[in-house]
Amino acid sequence: MENSRFGRRDRLMQEERHDTYKDWGKLPEPTLCGTCGSLFQNGRWSWDKPPVKANVAVCPACQRIADGYPAGQVEISGEFLRDHRDDILNLIKNREGMEKEERPLERIMKISDTGDRISITTTGVHVARRIGEALSRAYQGDFSYQYGEADKSIRVSWCR
Repeated sequence: MENSRFGRRDRLMQEERHDTYKDWGKLPEPTLCGTCGSLFQNGRWSWDKPPVKANVAVCPACQRIADGYPAGQVEISGEFLRDHRDDILNLIKNREGMEKEERPLERIMKISDTGDRISITTTGVHVARRIGEALSRAYQGDFSYQYGEADKSIRVSWCR
């Protein structure tokens, strides 16, 4: 009876997993990404104009792209895709543009179009989910998403 009040003591402790692409420690400010030109200042990445003297590093999004290691995967399929491919691709690119404008680390890495399916990889989980949400709002259909371990990755699916 005493043990039930305080919970089990024999449970396994989960090892904390770290995100390789999340900065450990603070970058010196200001820091400019030498690849994309985004700027780390005031604790966040932005597209602000860099000052004359800025440190140079590679931002986490550019590092993900270079490594080919996406945080998000979006799968789009269905009959509707065949007839509305251009509209769907425009919506995806517009959504990414809006997301990237506010959050430079949220980008599309690659769009693969095989005719009956479009696969998109992204540098962040938020842009992947928001692409799926935008497709669902605009065209209805079946929309689902599933986060990976510790919400560091996401798989989004949309079909109509």
